[in-house]
Amino acid sequence: MSMIVSYKRHRFPPEIIAHAVWLYVRFNLSLREVEEMLLKRGIDVSYETIRRWVAKFAPQIARNLRRRQARPGDVWHLDEVVVTIPGRKFWLWRAVDQEGIVLEEILQSRRDKRAAKRLLKALIKRFGLPKRIVTDKLRSYGAARREIASGLEHRSHKGLNNRAENSHLPFRKRERCMQGFRSPGGLQRFVTCQSAARNRFSIPARRRSANATRYHRIEAFDAWKEAASI
Repeated sequence: MSMIVSYKRHRFPPEIIAHAVWLYVRFNLSLREVEEMLLKRGIDVSYETIRRWVAKFAPQIARNLRRRQARPGDVWHLDEVVVTIPGRKFWLWRAVDQEGIVLEEILQSRRDKRAAKRLLKALIKRFGLPKRIVTDKLRSYGAARREIASGLEHRSHKGLNNRAENSHLPFRKRERCMQGFRSPGGLQRFVTCQSAARNRFSIPARRRSANATRYHRIEAFDAWKEAASI
């Protein structure tokens, strides 16, 4: 069940606030570009106000979208990507199913068995055991699997994990657009919101006809409105 998003004590209507948040988390736009797009529609709001809207409302909307998300597939692709935040190196660990739906993203300071175990534990706690996991050649995945779910099928091959590697591309595009992230917490919050929106609006491969694409987007807009309580 979705939690109600409250817009009390805000000067602008919920529809405008939710639309500004959607533009920022769905597309590779800066705050100033969102400000300009709204001004074109006669809505005069500063980019700082939009930043506060995103910080306040995007996590709530993302949680509601995840609650409405269908049960994922039974094949999980796991991968990690390095992220540099001024002065420190981190790894963004990500899991997607065979349809490319992002299941979990965790920013961690290490690339070892402990980090892999944290990702696997979070996934199994939330979704239960899958049929199979697919990873690259990083040995940490195998060591973590043996300790958490020794009977789980594990395929480790660089060429089999393109699904997870491709899921990093939208994040990399946004990272360049934002010229990097300032803090680990800010990065974790943003990727969680970005992935929730992408999961809902990205067109599955099985729905690529014109009519199917149109209906999928209509369904996605309806889901966003309900998640945003508008």
